[in-house]
Amino acid sequence: MNACDALLQLYEARIGREIAVGPWVPIDQERIDRFAEITGDVQWIHVDPERAGRESPLGTTIAHGFLTLSLLPWLTGSNRPEYFAEHYPGMSRRLNYGLNRVRFPAPVPAGARIRARTRVEQVHAVGAGIEIVYLFTIEVEGQEKPACLAEQIFRLYP
Repeated sequence: MNACDALLQLYEARIGREIAVGPWVPIDQERIDRFAEITGDVQWIHVDPERAGRESPLGTTIAHGFLTLSLLPWLTGSNRPEYFAEHYPGMSRRLNYGLNRVRFPAPVPAGARIRARTRVEQVHAVGAGIEIVYLFTIEVEGQEKPACLAEQIFRLYP
């Protein structure tokens, strides 16, 4: 059995299953401000704690939805050097192929902690590699609704 077939078989057995829950990561105002500066999204709801304290229903600033989404590699641990070898044995490269669907059901208040849950949605052979679709659910500690639901596609090649 070649590396693609072995990985395909491994992930087919995981379809519909949660395979990881990441650590809690704090989202402080400094991180929100840095993201606002880099992206140019300086809307008051993100960067003006005094105004948000007065006018926002949450009484505080909130993280940008795209900040929350952009933290997926950190939240899932997939940026760790050993992650690739652990999760994709026999593969030489993984490409972020894109997103199918992203939703932001609830805000992330400044000072909150978030984490990601990972579930395998689909897997199939594609050309010389395989494609895996994950559903990432980003939770906010103490909130019932998730901050983000994102379906992301990766392609892996030997």
